Amino acid sequence: MAYVLITTATGKENSVLEHIRDLPELTEAHQLFGQYDIIARMETEGYDRLCDVVLQKVRSVKGVTGSRTLICARFKRD
Repeated sequence: MAYVLITTATGKENSVLEHIRDLPELTEAHQLFGQYDIIARMETEGYDRLCDVVLQKVRSVKGVTGSRTLICARFKRD
């Protein structure tokens, strides 16, 4: 699981949000105030698939100007 923080061109927040909501890997997305415009929660089968989704599907959306991906850590319990 990962969270993707997305910045968009001014006025493109709604269209980017609507476009990424069609991605099957997306489990949740919200508009933000501040440095980032959208936060998207993604779930994929692995790191390589996550890279493909972020690079090819999210960052290629018209209006996206940047992104930062936060990959969730999983710790084993003793």
